[in-house]
Amino acid sequence: MKNIVILISGRGSNMEAIVRTFNQEKWDAKLSAVISNRANAAGLGFAGKAGIPTRVVSHKDYPDRESYDAVLQKTIDEYQPDLLILAGFMRILTTGFVEHYTGRMINIHPSLLPSFRGLHTHQQAIDAGVRVHGATVHFVTPELDGGPIIAQAIVPVFPDDNEDKLADRVLEQEHRIYPRVVRLIVEDRISLNEDGRVNLSPEVVDSLGFIVKGGGL
Repeated sequence: MKNIVILISGRGSNMEAIVRTFNQEKWDAKLSAVISNRANAAGLGFAGKAGIPTRVVSHKDYPDRESYDAVLQKTIDEYQPDLLILAGFMRILTTGFVEHYTGRMINIHPSLLPSFRGLHTHQQAIDAGVRVHGATVHFVTPELDGGPIIAQAIVPVFPDDNEDKLADRVLEQEHRIYPRVVRLIVEDRISLNEDGRVNLSPEVVDSLGFIVKGGGL
């Protein structure tokens, strides 16, 4: 049984989607903790009501990234996580922290990486005039939004889109693909090879979105 720890900074809507899917599908895993860097993060309330232990490690209590990440890492490791999920955790993580969780930490980014890294991705897409946009689930590496891609979901960009409209369309797909990727990792059907490439089991097909043959992902 794999231990899962989730990091959030705010509402944690992707965390909510993962928890709901976990409960519906009864994965062979344990949601060990939800940890936030903000005490007022709305997602902590949802997690607590779901019976998941919650913790706050405030970045405001530490003078720099290194000291904060050291305490955060120590807190996370109390739960011996097999998988660490970033679900709207709005912190740039230090190299040492990331390398400690190599192959065990994933993130979802609201763009079709490698396009539109960083913040304000939906406005970036609109300004660039692209016809499609989307979301990417990837393993986390020290390169910001640059880790090996696991899965992507694509949405159209319409001429009358604004940032909010496009964000809502992308978020719907984030809630679809993120729990499915987590499930496949729990089931040992997705992993990261030592050479930094994503290993997919034979029945997993990564196309325009995410498809499991015969499984209806």
